[in-house]
Amino acid sequence: MAEAIGDTISRRTRGLDRAFEILEFLRVKRQPMRPNEIASEIGAPRSSIYELVNLLLSHGMLDYQGGDGRVFLGRRLYFLGTAYAQQFDLMRECDRMLVRLAEETRETAQMCLLEGDKYTVAMMREGIRPFRISSNIGELVPIPWTASGRLLVSHLADEQILDLIPPEDFTLPSARRLEPADFIAQVRRAESDGYFTFNSEVENFTHCFAVPIHQVDGACIATLCLVAPREDGLRNRTAYLDSLLNAAREISEKLGFHNSKIPAAQARA
Repeated sequence: MAEAIGDTISRRTRGLDRAFEILEFLRVKRQPMRPNEIASEIGAPRSSIYELVNLLLSHGMLDYQGGDGRVFLGRRLYFLGTAYAQQFDLMRECDRMLVRLAEETRETAQMCLLEGDKYTVAMMREGIRPFRISSNIGELVPIPWTASGRLLVSHLADEQILDLIPPEDFTLPSARRLEPADFIAQVRRAESDGYFTFNSEVENFTHCFAVPIHQVDGACIATLCLVAPREDGLRNRTAYLDSLLNAAREISEKLGFHNSKIPAAQARA
């Protein structure tokens, strides 16, 4: 009897895992797909995928879109996301700060997070300058390609960082390989400085600024970023860092983190 109950629980757990895998797969793909295509892409039995897709459709987690039986993320997820955003102070505070940063600097402001072993832009406000720089919200990018990546893994030990990041992610868009030891050194420097800036590895002619948002235990749970045309970013480096550091300090303090050693940009210019 106990063994049968255990088997039932195990099957339900696997079903939940697979359902979440379907939702995450569609989020990353960002396009409607047929259930048989989903099954092929994630390497799952078609029968179980059809069953789970029908279940998710019945609960509004998926909707039919595009014809030919294609499905995509459902409208109910929007309402769940709205409820989450209303209750999670970090998202509200970051949105407010991104508006302020975009107005202060005229540059594109972003809030960035880790998503598994990748980096992603979670929120963004475009600058008001004629030349705008934008990113795809939710797109997964290798951690070593980003300024934020150095800060988002800074609470981990060196070995944990190397275990987290796939070896192929150290190959940059230029095809140059960033040595893991060099990346670790940059992480520790960013952790010490309290920010990281560099010429973007992803977008040519841009300069990226990232500062950490700390939760109460000191771990970096998100970053605030500015992405600027390279010449403007270098010319306004001190002012941009000051704006970012002040904004991140305000959010971190509201999350319960207090540290008098958070740097001033002028001291590092």
